[in-house]
Amino acid sequence: MFEVIEAEPERLRALPGIGPQRARQIIEGWAEQRAVREIMIFLHGHQISTSRSVRIYRLYGSDAIRLISENPYRLARDVRGIGFASADRIAAVFGIAWESLLRIRAGLSHVLAEAMDEGHCGLPRDELVEAAAKVLEVEAGLVEQAIAEEVAGGTLVEDAIGGRPAVFLGWLFHSERNIAERLGALGRGPPPWSGIDADRAIPWVEGRAGISLAPSQAAALRQALRAKVLVITGGPGVGKTTLVNSIIKILAVKHVGILLAAPTGRAAKRMNEATELEARTLHRLLEVDPGTGGFKRSEQNPLEGDLLVVDETSMVDVPLMYALLRAVPPGMALLLVGDVDQLPSVGPGRVLGDIIDSGLVPVVRLTEVFRQAASSRIITNAHRIHTGRLPLLPGRGETSDFHWVDANTPERLVDTLVHLVARHLPRSQGFDPIRDIQVLCPMNVGSVGARSLNIELQKAINPPGAVRVERFGFAFGAGDKVMQIVNDYDKEVYNGDIGRIMSVDPDKAELVIRFDERDVPYRFDELDQVVLAYATTIHKSQGSEYPVVMIPMTLQHLVMLHRNLLYTGVTRGKRLVILVGEKKACAVAVYGTMTKPRYTKLLEWGEIYARPV
Repeated sequence: MFEVIEAEPERLRALPGIGPQRARQIIEGWAEQRAVREIMIFLHGHQISTSRSVRIYRLYGSDAIRLISENPYRLARDVRGIGFASADRIAAVFGIAWESLLRIRAGLSHVLAEAMDEGHCGLPRDELVEAAAKVLEVEAGLVEQAIAEEVAGGTLVEDAIGGRPAVFLGWLFHSERNIAERLGALGRGPPPWSGIDADRAIPWVEGRAGISLAPSQAAALRQALRAKVLVITGGPGVGKTTLVNSIIKILAVKHVGILLAAPTGRAAKRMNEATELEARTLHRLLEVDPGTGGFKRSEQNPLEGDLLVVDETSMVDVPLMYALLRAVPPGMALLLVGDVDQLPSVGPGRVLGDIIDSGLVPVVRLTEVFRQAASSRIITNAHRIHTGRLPLLPGRGETSDFHWVDANTPERLVDTLVHLVARHLPRSQGFDPIRDIQVLCPMNVGSVGARSLNIELQKAINPPGAVRVERFGFAFGAGDKVMQIVNDYDKEVYNGDIGRIMSVDPDKAELVIRFDERDVPYRFDELDQVVLAYATTIHKSQGSEYPVVMIPMTLQHLVMLHRNLLYTGVTRGKRLVILVGEKKACAVAVYGTMTKPRYTKLLEWGEIYARPV
């Protein structure tokens, strides 16, 4: 039968019980399976795993072999998990010359993509040329030639950062410029409300909320009622939430249409709890278009309302801020709230810091730690860390929400941390090891990194049972705590969202993850979108708060031991923070500098557009 289908498919029509339509379906199905088989054999021959081969077929269809043959480097651009080195190896098999312009352009894109992953919007030209020549193992002159070609085609832009010649990805360069231009234009003119007497509004809101605003908060509130665009920044315990709630209460009673948004689901949920108003993630506010990966809200379909309040703005990167400002109509007011001293966004840019430093819009910086907050060692130690002082530890027998546990070797650190999470804290204080406790690591790699700790914590808390699936270096089973690590617009699940596996179905090759009471199915070949989340990096924790935070401190993580990294980690804890490890590592973080500067242009654009027109 198979030989007949392959060699003489028209003979199927002569078989009893098989009509023309059924014969056509069989022939088409066989042809499709043959194409899939050929593609899988081709990809396996180039050391590409089955899961990624399936994804490549879904992406490129029956044209996969042709498209890859024409430009193998598209794999590094289009397929998550396939890097430049793998694509380069395939390109060599197809005879693409070592010094071909196609290869060198791909190498340039790879170096700039890696820079973007580190938060840069561009690179100094000399650094880019040196890095690309090293990766490609070619002469610098060939890289210079490729840069010129890419600039001529508009993919790259040449400009300068601080007077130093630099090269930018074109779309990022224009995004930073547009952010500054739009913010500058938006801030001109009065806010879309009038007639609010601050001298009457302040005592009214104090009585309504049962609070007493500090002079600094009252002054900030007056400014917020006057300004069309305003930034409010400050650390923990300085009254940002109280101030923002007061602004919202006053404007709401004047029938001002208010929109609330934050970068993550957890941050939006906290905003909702604090204000008792609906708060959405920025992605939901802007209405993701799954078909394009872009947003439905834009200049042609702007947001509706009078005031947009964005919390946790330090997390917002350049692409998201540009998309947001495109959707803000000229008459809308904008209030950006965040702690500029935390880590900058995971994505490219230093948006909040550059906006503040440029003088583009008015800024309120709250610094006074209020009495109630000052009783928390978490808050006082966060401010000590930020100002370069070691945290104060409780005396023997003293009750505190901040503790240190010594563990002077990586092995001892892992054992101690697992014991605290899986046994000691649940038994002594009733904390749930999955729901309440979050381990936050400076790094993902290493024996005390998030990846290794996840495997050890899983063994202790939720050892994989008989029904489990092993994919992409993890074993996933029912009950496991997991984190989404990429945006999936079809599923409406976004980078950083934490969920729990509810079921695993080997027959369907599918598991179900619950995110905030919403069940989302995943095919097994989609599991490179998620990782175990008993431990995660401090970077990934931005915008979230947890009842208990545990931070491993080890010199293994030396390159990441920066002051604002530790500050960000400590400020994620609500009820208890425990540092575990080497005190020398803590000292390195506290006495060291902030994180490595990012190459961005927004500060300079902000200074330009801040000038009077």
